[in-house]
Amino acid sequence: MPATAAQIGLGSKFGIKSGSTYTDTAEVTNITLPGWTRNTVDATHLQSPEGWAEFIAGLKTASDCTFTINWIPAISDPLLTAFDAGKGDFQVIFPSGTLAMQFTGIVTNYTPGEVSPEGKLTAQVTIKPSGKPLLVAVILSP
Repeated sequence: MPATAAQIGLGSKFGIKSGSTYTDTAEVTNITLPGWTRNTVDATHLQSPEGWAEFIAGLKTASDCTFTINWIPAISDPLLTAFDAGKGDFQVIFPSGTLAMQFTGIVTNYTPGEVSPEGKLTAQVTIKPSGKPLLVAVILSP
């Protein structure tokens, strides 16, 4: 068996598109990437063979992208700006730096966490993708 090609997530980056480029945003501590799901439509009819339900493929949907950040309170917070905008373009670059997931989405949740004397400030963010998340090659500058 060949050696594993598994990677750890250290070095991944989350970015928000501004103009034609993505700007790295926030101190992200973990990310749950969008996944792909497909609905099914019940197509069972009165003569379905042997009484078995029949289904056809329905619409595809991307699951939510959720992540936690080290929250640094600021008046000009790019994630809050994306929340206010209603829709944005987002990117997660994987540790290799050569592959990314890009998607358009709506920031549906931005929740700063607990404030305590000894704990770090965190925030939870949820983005609902709209359309298909794409895996794309990242062009590295020389």
